[in-house]
Amino acid sequence: MEVQLNINDKNGFFYIEENGKTEAKMTFVFAGEDKIIIDHTEVNEGNNGKGYGKMMVEKSVEYAREKNIKIIPLCPFAKKVIEKTPEFQDIL
Repeated sequence: MEVQLNINDKNGFFYIEENGKTEAKMTFVFAGEDKIIIDHTEVNEGNNGKGYGKMMVEKSVEYAREKNIKIIPLCPFAKKVIEKTPEFQDIL
């Protein structure tokens, strides 16, 4: 299962697709040139417990490190995962 990324000028989303259907999605908006704000995480019913949400948060952290930007996790789920994972603290 691979987390994919879709970006346009002002926002984007990380997502997981299965059989051509989006099963999980985490949206964000750019806040200036050095930050993204994660505002929503959604996993389709039937996929709970598969770790899709955490996979997308991990991908967002990887993306932030690659681009040398910070993450503002307004989404309660993303915030919880990032705060509970010591190795993610550098992107806050």
